[in-house]
Amino acid sequence: MRDGRPLVLALILFLTALVPAVRGQDGDVIKIDTDLVSFEVSVTDNDGNPVRGLTAEDFNLFVDGKQRQIDFFKPIRKDDSGRPLSVVFALDVSGSITRDELINLRNAMQTFVGRLADYHSYFAITTFGMEVKTVQSFTNKPNKLKKSFEKILKDQDGLSTHAYDAVDEAVRMLRKKSPPMIRQQIPKRVVIVVTDGYPVGDTVTPATVIERANDAETSVYAVILPSYSRLSGGNKPVLTLLEASGLIEKTGGRSFYATENDFEPLFKALAEEITASYAVAFYPPESETRQNRFYRVNIESAKGFSVIQNKSGYSLKDKD
Repeated sequence: MRDGRPLVLALILFLTALVPAVRGQDGDVIKIDTDLVSFEVSVTDNDGNPVRGLTAEDFNLFVDGKQRQIDFFKPIRKDDSGRPLSVVFALDVSGSITRDELINLRNAMQTFVGRLADYHSYFAITTFGMEVKTVQSFTNKPNKLKKSFEKILKDQDGLSTHAYDAVDEAVRMLRKKSPPMIRQQIPKRVVIVVTDGYPVGDTVTPATVIERANDAETSVYAVILPSYSRLSGGNKPVLTLLEASGLIEKTGGRSFYATENDFEPLFKALAEEITASYAVAFYPPESETRQNRFYRVNIESAKGFSVIQNKSGYSLKDKD
């Protein structure tokens, strides 16, 4: 098994849990090997709601602009197998976040954790301002998380906002410290960064964070406390630097705007989004396995829905 290919193993585990053997249309057993290239995608309708119940026929897959057959497909959702999650909260505690906002966020996050408890998932909590701090390492114990959420209120930290550094640290934690397997399944890796979206003073670039997140099969979601422009009548949130960097889009995540003081509906939508996705995979031709170059992949909805991929493509090296 090649390193850095956790979603491949996850897909194989899903498939082998469902049927004794995977068979093609002619009834022959299909060999599953590590050349399988896999992606995880989420699908939303025009209103931003997750779309469930899709099949492989509802997707079109293109490699460098040429359509490619989908060899394996599997919905990943609660109704099937309750795929576990490894989640790192990265919370902005700089001066731009008020105490009242932190209190509302704490309450919403506690409910969020409770909603996902039956996924046998693990959570970690970090904060960031002038520096990134680990408040709670990975745990599935509600009491520990509750105490850790209480610490957030005492941890405001200056005017700098090291958001990219915080996401980078969260990805590192997921790669090195999160449980590699939970109940014989590879957990989905997620970073949830809560911020006003204007990083200041980071030591790592967005491009580096995107690359590391993709390598770790990690999706970054953002809860944005938005600003508004007078030019738009004060109704449309201003695109933040965090979003403009491509960090959210290029890791298969999504931004949620905290437009109300009540964060509960927002985190409910976030839970729905995280737990509703699809695994899409295919075998590259032998010629591609001999070339150490990047292949760009686009996965589209045949029905016009919005599709978000967890990575933009792949590269394969020669086998020794």
